[in-house]
Amino acid sequence: MPPSYMSTSFPKSVRGGCAGAAVCAFLAGCAVGPDFHRPAAPTQTGYTREPLAPSTVSAPVAGGGAQRFSSSLDVSGRWWEGFESPEINRLVESALRANPDLQSAQAALRAARENLYAQRGALYPEVQAGFTASTQKNSVVLASPLADNANFFSLTTAQVTVSYAPDVFGGVRRQIETAAAQVDGQRYALEATYLTLTTNVVLAALQEASLRGQIQATERAIALGEQVLADLRRQKQWGQAAAGDVATQEAALAQTRAALPPLAKQLALQQDLLDQLTGGPVTGAPDAAITLDRLRLPADLPLSLPARLVAQRPDIRAAEANLHVASAQIGVAVANRLPSFPLNASFGGTSGRIGDLLAYQNTLWDLSAGVSQPIFEGGALRHRQRGAEAAFDQAAAQYRSTVHGALQNVADTLQGLDQDARALRVAAEARDAAAKSLAIARQELRAGEVNSISVLNAEQADQLAASTLVQAEGARYADTVALFQALGGGWWNRSDAEPAPKK
Repeated sequence: MPPSYMSTSFPKSVRGGCAGAAVCAFLAGCAVGPDFHRPAAPTQTGYTREPLAPSTVSAPVAGGGAQRFSSSLDVSGRWWEGFESPEINRLVESALRANPDLQSAQAALRAARENLYAQRGALYPEVQAGFTASTQKNSVVLASPLADNANFFSLTTAQVTVSYAPDVFGGVRRQIETAAAQVDGQRYALEATYLTLTTNVVLAALQEASLRGQIQATERAIALGEQVLADLRRQKQWGQAAAGDVATQEAALAQTRAALPPLAKQLALQQDLLDQLTGGPVTGAPDAAITLDRLRLPADLPLSLPARLVAQRPDIRAAEANLHVASAQIGVAVANRLPSFPLNASFGGTSGRIGDLLAYQNTLWDLSAGVSQPIFEGGALRHRQRGAEAAFDQAAAQYRSTVHGALQNVADTLQGLDQDARALRVAAEARDAAAKSLAIARQELRAGEVNSISVLNAEQADQLAASTLVQAEGARYADTVALFQALGGGWWNRSDAEPAPKK
């Protein structure tokens, strides 16, 4: 918890020197409350308990290449282009142009900046000008306000008023600091929205490609099942197969066909998701274009150290901005308990004729200066300061939680990259073995050496292995996307990234 930056009572010795302190504070331009400092970066050098292998294992299939990790490699601001897919690039660009969530975040940032500019105006004097013209008639029983005692008269008044409250204790500057930190928070919220949007678009496209692969594997299984059924029906005609074998194969084929509609439904849902993310249906897009065999798996992956991660992740930077806001609010609460020194001046003139408005005898002016010190507000100001200090503690704990979650996110992603690479190698081996087993079983069935049950088992194993392989391939690409997201998405390397606000 930050220390109490102002005592809750003022001893006589403190009250006696209050005026001198105020003058010194005014001349020095100090600001009460804590000065914000960025939290220290993590000192750890890795993310996982065991040392990370320099690269993942490889598999002899599309998307099965080994991936190498490099702490010297930075995250590209357009990381999705590493997949070398024109279709994914087109979808991302469409989303960046038309997604309403991104547009909302951009508008929120503009609003925060305008609020900052408006808050800065409190440092300067306020100047107002007024002009009034009136005609009136007084009752004869009332005294005329004019020197000539006329009861029917016209008056014109023009006046300029200047008011200024010097920011002696820095309360206004702390409010400006708060607004600037809120701009930072909105800026990083925008980057988080940008990263979430691009990640979701790429993941949806990859899921669509994976589903297309699973549909193709299921269609191949259906075609093989139809061939086996045709063979069994011929063997039944020759008396080499029983009717029960034919019925079993017909049931197995129907079950395989039943797996196709759910996959088609999931594919349609992914296409609807892409339409929603990109702001509407994308015209001129060949539906069959996004397939896993048309993608490239990036071979070299960046791996930022934890000390760099806290400066890269938008969610961490947003939590840091919230911590900055809470720090500045302590200064605001402290300043509200200290004296203020309002200054006011006005100059103008009043005349029955507008031409004589600024004649010397018709002019009027006023100068005033004052001191205002809160004395008793039922403890409200003291408790607001304590509440601001507690809010700082809360923001600090939330910042630490965000950092811990980010470190875990990267660790989980690295584990996924390693284990899913191994799973892909196993799936590729299982797919090759299942394909060989099915080919042998079909040959033996034609030769009458095995019954249909053997072929049926081989078919099911081949279908499961093919579908598992496609899912494992899709997982490799999805893990790569997850790493780019976990490392912050490379917004600091984008030419179109929002610039940092001028403080």
